[in-house]
Amino acid sequence: MELTAYLHPGWTPLIRPAPAGRAWMDATPESFAYRCLPLNIANAHGWEVLTPFGFEAVWDGGAGTDAVTIAPDPDAAPARAPVSLFGQGVLTFHIEAILRTPPGWDLWVGGSPNRQKDGIAPLTGVVETDWSPFTFTMNWRFTRPGHTVRFEAMEPFCFLFPVQRGAVEAFAPKFAPLGADPETEKRFRAWSEARDAFHAKMQREPPEAPADRWQKHYYRGTDVTGEVLAPGHRAKLRLKPFDRTAAPQVPAPPAEDLPQAAQHTAPGAPVTADGEEIAALRTALAKREWLLETLERQRALAPAAAGIPRRENLGADEFLEHYYAVNRPVILVGEMADWPALARWTPDYLKAAVGAATVEYQGGRTGNARFEMEKDLHRREGPFDAFMDQITRVDGNDAYITAYNSARNREALAPLSGDMGTLDKFLTTERPAAEGMMWIGPAGTATSLHHDLTNNFIGQLVGRKRLQILPASEVGRLYNDRHVFSRIADLEDPGLDAAHWPRLPGAHVYEVILEPGEILFMPLAWWHQVKALDFSVTVTWTNFRWPNDGHASYPPG
Repeated sequence: MELTAYLHPGWTPLIRPAPAGRAWMDATPESFAYRCLPLNIANAHGWEVLTPFGFEAVWDGGAGTDAVTIAPDPDAAPARAPVSLFGQGVLTFHIEAILRTPPGWDLWVGGSPNRQKDGIAPLTGVVETDWSPFTFTMNWRFTRPGHTVRFEAMEPFCFLFPVQRGAVEAFAPKFAPLGADPETEKRFRAWSEARDAFHAKMQREPPEAPADRWQKHYYRGTDVTGEVLAPGHRAKLRLKPFDRTAAPQVPAPPAEDLPQAAQHTAPGAPVTADGEEIAALRTALAKREWLLETLERQRALAPAAAGIPRRENLGADEFLEHYYAVNRPVILVGEMADWPALARWTPDYLKAAVGAATVEYQGGRTGNARFEMEKDLHRREGPFDAFMDQITRVDGNDAYITAYNSARNREALAPLSGDMGTLDKFLTTERPAAEGMMWIGPAGTATSLHHDLTNNFIGQLVGRKRLQILPASEVGRLYNDRHVFSRIADLEDPGLDAAHWPRLPGAHVYEVILEPGEILFMPLAWWHQVKALDFSVTVTWTNFRWPNDGHASYPPG
């Protein structure tokens, strides 16, 4: 379906997918307002039109058009300024486009949800945009005379989204006793009891972690038992930006509200040599990101070239040609089917096989949000059987044997090698598959959003893991921090502040549940985060038969 903005010469509207973030939501303690999923969805449920420059306006309380005084900033184009057109304390913005929706679809037009403004309120309308050859206006009405209202440059003044004409009239609303739907009544009563119990426990044992201070059933689309009730449940929206290919004169609006300093940059300010260099660098980076994103969109045109397929009996040559050489992920099914580990490796078996041998693991991670970047601070040692007792007693992310500990653990975990087979079709034979890097942990262990500097095989032997995976081309949306990590540790964090990460909503995320016996090929530079859904044992390998030395030329920083 298409939403088209037809432009008369000289029209250059600034329209963006609406971000989910709001300043007042950021300011709530621990950003708790973002735990309300309906707020997040409403905030991002459309497109925002931005004012191209700042201005101030005041209403003297009169009914005439002269009762509103508008003072644009010095750099404003007078023809694009809002006007007092209707009187009655109404401020009018012109929308520089004729918007066209598919037949039978209107546009709901109003102010951005949950974005309040002191002294003035947006008016709301529904416009039949599937046929109208006319422009329309966005109007705000003052609520207090004598109060000066300011709109900053790039501040949203209009919010719009499609609605199907006649749909609301097709509904036949009615009341019914709850008992008329026994299944809903049963789920409601279970939820009510669980909520009362949760609040009572909160009073007795206040949790330390913010994520443990609220129930997440609605956010996850489940009932209190964890059963998914809505396969189409959404925790975030990813609206497409307007395509500017046919109208290159239209500037790209910022995906976020500009900081105050940027809004008041003086027009015509001189550009220093350093400034020219920075501007050139920004242009080069923007072009690189455009190229990467465009190539990814092209791949998506062919299902065989996009997505993450599951393949059985994949030969080495086909793997090299279709996945390894072209930097595309794939899940290999059946390559470990004859490995005894798949049937044997229960927690008790592992504990008996390795015994009290000393192992190194990552411990005390829960209290440090930067546990991945500060791995050395979390090195712990102890008997393997005691480690197993700990992780089988308590789920969570506090204790985890990871690849970072593999060198120290190779001898201690050697008794397990006899339960593993080979992957000679893909890996070098001088290093057997049994010498892969092992990961052992309970349900809830996690690896933060990052990319690797090598191609990797991720082999799942016990339990399941959920991976959020993003193409390497999304690097411009993921706020690369130090080394290979993102400043966004967890894409599923319910408190994720969309206002602080405005480029993120457009990122393409693949979700994979990796089952026991499957191997995921994770190409170099593809972003991913991982969470164990069960007690889990994973082995990773990087010793491919083909060159895998991207790390050697990786830039510092």
